[in-house]
Amino acid sequence: MSATARLYSPEVLALATRLADWPPRADLPFHADARAPACGSRLSLDLGCDAQGRIDALGLKAQACAIGQASAAIFAAAATGKSRAEIATSQAALQHWLAGEGALPDWPGLAAIEPARGFPGRHGAILLSWNAALAALP
Repeated sequence: MSATARLYSPEVLALATRLADWPPRADLPFHADARAPACGSRLSLDLGCDAQGRIDALGLKAQACAIGQASAAIFAAAATGKSRAEIATSQAALQHWLAGEGALPDWPGLAAIEPARGFPGRHGAILLSWNAALAALP
């Protein structure tokens, strides 16, 4: 199987279609946009938080490659209940992993995009949701 075929696996493509589960939410109080300069992928993220500052609602809109879309779906599926500190820790671990400096972070579903580690042009798209969440959260 070619590297491109492993990159755009049926699992990744199915994850990309799951973004419809989290439509944009203008009613939520926190909003941010993120862009991946290398590929031009974009993501808009809307967040709500509970009294403890943990994510309790989200919506998003991604204009990204299938890897960026799949990563956004992976983020959205597990973001509820996470604090800003947990998002920051996960983002740092994800950056280290993408740089070849650590293990795959402990975030449910990331194994689906593991082949993208070998494609540096996709790394920015993978990080979009984490970057937007950190920009949005107080």
